[in-house]
Amino acid sequence: MLRRLFLVAILSLFLAPLANAAAPVPYDDTAFKAAQAAGKPILVQVHADWCPQCAAQRPIIANLIKTDKFKDMVIFNIDFDTQKDLVRKFNAMRQSTLIVFKGANEIERSVGATQAGPITDLLNKAL
Repeated sequence: MLRRLFLVAILSLFLAPLANAAAPVPYDDTAFKAAQAAGKPILVQVHADWCPQCAAQRPIIANLIKTDKFKDMVIFNIDFDTQKDLVRKFNAMRQSTLIVFKGANEIERSVGATQAGPITDLLNKAL
């Protein structure tokens, strides 16, 4: 019984980001690979708390993910300052990098975009 509860707890940690797809979550490699395998549209945000471009991107993305169009998008956050291994893994040269995937394929990326139009266009490419 204890093993079963442990298994359920572990699975819920990895599947929770997929259950509430539009809520941004910290990057997790297992959840990222699961979203890719499921063919989900994915946004990886490389951000920094001090970054003015990142601050401008946040409300735009928050508004977009509230819409039905982007309800299935899975969003992962990577902290530019504290997660350097992931910054290198995704080849993000700067904070404010937005990378969209359609399943396992990277579709496009943007660096420093702060206007709703270009960010919307980028997210649309993952659908």
